[in-house]
Amino acid sequence: SAAMVDFSYSEEQQLLKDSVERFAREQMTIGRRRELVASDDGFSRDNWAKFAELGWLAVPFSEASGGLGGGPLEVMVLMEAFGRGLALEPFLATVLLGGGLLEKGGNADQKAALLPGVVAGETLLAFAYAEPQSRFALNDVATRAARDGGGYRLTGHKAVVFHGAVADRLLVSARTSGAARDADGITLFLVDPAADGVVLRGYGTVDGLRAADIRLDDVAVGGDAVVGAVGAALPLIEDVVDRATAALCSEALGLMDVLYETTLEYSKTRQQFGRPIGKFQVVQHRLVDMFVACQEARSMVLMATLKLDTPERRRAVSAAKVHIGRAGRLIGQEAVQLHGGMGMTEELIVGHYFKRLTMIDTCFGNVDHHLARFAA
Repeated sequence: SAAMVDFSYSEEQQLLKDSVERFAREQMTIGRRRELVASDDGFSRDNWAKFAELGWLAVPFSEASGGLGGGPLEVMVLMEAFGRGLALEPFLATVLLGGGLLEKGGNADQKAALLPGVVAGETLLAFAYAEPQSRFALNDVATRAARDGGGYRLTGHKAVVFHGAVADRLLVSARTSGAARDADGITLFLVDPAADGVVLRGYGTVDGLRAADIRLDDVAVGGDAVVGAVGAALPLIEDVVDRATAALCSEALGLMDVLYETTLEYSKTRQQFGRPIGKFQVVQHRLVDMFVACQEARSMVLMATLKLDTPERRRAVSAAKVHIGRAGRLIGQEAVQLHGGMGMTEELIVGHYFKRLTMIDTCFGNVDHHLARFAA
């Protein structure tokens, strides 16, 4: 079907797209995914090693950090294909969040110590920013970091840390000064999850992925654990989270396309009243609505992706997130309904894709949150 947006990738981007989509088709089957969801790590270490070998983990990092110097468009290509394959691997947590914070905020020593391991697939990172009370506010940080000689002592509670239980290093936001919701006074720290006083509880999320609850009880870190400027981490955090949000929107594009394609295919084979349901006009209208929603979402996400390095970043990302939230709900619900009650069963892929879309909707701020941020 003809796309509404005329957008062509460069030759390199097209090669990347083809290789990731082929890998997703061949390796990321729904049966294999079910096994991995039940495994200890919750994802495939073999896949992760393959991602490294194929250079995908190096894509967004600068060449100085051992990366390939790819930009937001390359990340969009990767994430969309991961969406199509319903990937479980910690690309968002390790490469985009943890890696992004280090790349943009870390000093030369910190980058040299950790980024080569990330690119090689040997080091996993996780970003502990949310707290039980913080909802979607990145500035709502109650975790405290008290000065202790040349270092700090961290005390607090972090919630929903994506892939926190497998991380080799945590990046933790904590308050070095100010009141609970001040923009100033937030500092970013590198923390070893094996350190004394770190208590970590991993759990599965509704979409089959993993997160962790982390308690910090007087955890000692050195002065060299500070990432970026003391008390001024919020702009860095907002920048990296906006980029991760745009990437999640790209993942959602892959999910929505699969839901549309699967439903279209089903409508051609599912017989009702002696003919395929796709022959009924009411079903055709609904399939057209799904197709249009996919195309509009693609335009919005592309626009946000291209504006990540401009002053319009915040508004563009919020607009895309609102659009993805609404389109994802429409497409997910239509897919489930047009498959009948089968849609939510474990056997059919439709339910798995819809669950992931639902999680993406609430991740880094839901529709209401981003509508408010866009208006502000």
